[in-house]
Amino acid sequence: MMDMTCGSFGQAGSAVEPDFPYADDLLPQLSLAIFADRLALRSELQQDALEAGLRIATSTHLGALVGAEPPALGDVILVDCPLVDAGVMAGLARLDLRAARIGAALVVSTSIDALDSVFACLDQSGPQILVGPGRAERLVALGRAVSSRTGHVAELSEADRMMLVRLAEQVNEIGARLERIRTAADTRDPRDAAGRTDPSVGEAGLMFRFDAPRPGSDRLTAPASAAPALPDPRLVRAVIRQRQLRQRFFPADLFADPAWDILLDLTAARGEGVNVSVSSLCIASGAAPTTALRWITLMTDAGLLSRENDTRDRRRAFIRLTESGASAMARYFAALGSEALPIL
Repeated sequence: MMDMTCGSFGQAGSAVEPDFPYADDLLPQLSLAIFADRLALRSELQQDALEAGLRIATSTHLGALVGAEPPALGDVILVDCPLVDAGVMAGLARLDLRAARIGAALVVSTSIDALDSVFACLDQSGPQILVGPGRAERLVALGRAVSSRTGHVAELSEADRMMLVRLAEQVNEIGARLERIRTAADTRDPRDAAGRTDPSVGEAGLMFRFDAPRPGSDRLTAPASAAPALPDPRLVRAVIRQRQLRQRFFPADLFADPAWDILLDLTAARGEGVNVSVSSLCIASGAAPTTALRWITLMTDAGLLSRENDTRDRRRAFIRLTESGASAMARYFAALGSEALPIL
């Protein structure tokens, strides 16, 4: 899996050359559809796809999704929509349905400002959503999309899937570091050359604290009545503030643990009776939005989180703890005991 998704990044400033070991056998059978308004980005995506052995079925502007005539799709679909309006949202919703119907792997890149709207449109095909990605991150997503079409992802255990998420974060970190080195070489800025803090770097962090169950496990299926009550949300917010306080004295990436921060934020929100949008949850995670979205997807698949569309505003969807997730958090805090809470 590592060679398939990482690719070969070469030296700083060089072109990214993906290395997909399945290109000679399986990938020529796969086709790709690209929808993006930025010509330079379309050209870059086409180059990466061709080097990976994919056949370009469609490469056109985003407006093609809004038109009356449905565009040709591929086995893998890449969409870039940093800005959305009602027409684009309708086009994305139709594309999501079509992708789910034909089993295509959908990858959508957007901006943090449009994330809630884009996320609300895509609830059928299980897409990968990238927020402000660089080329390395797009390559990781392309590799994952190709893997899903060739059947390799379905064979992974929960532990392997978490390892794949960590691998994707590490690849993104490498790409971000190389990009900073290239930028520093271009600008001759000694501050960049020394390496400044970048929110997209250092996301790998500590190991995921929750041991997700294997298929068939009843670890998350305990009845709600068997679990103690969730702690006072004020206490959970205090824990969150304590965790954030560390960043004033230590590098933030030393303590990066987006999965746990997501669970804490949703635990507090459940006690407060408030809804949490996906963009708000990404901020609460302390990680780059794309990384937070990966963890949200992983924990949703594990039965800890659920998605609920906003009935009053179709442009939003909320993320909540499931009953199993809430039960697990309640039992965790109960087992921890009040004396240990201040050191969380």
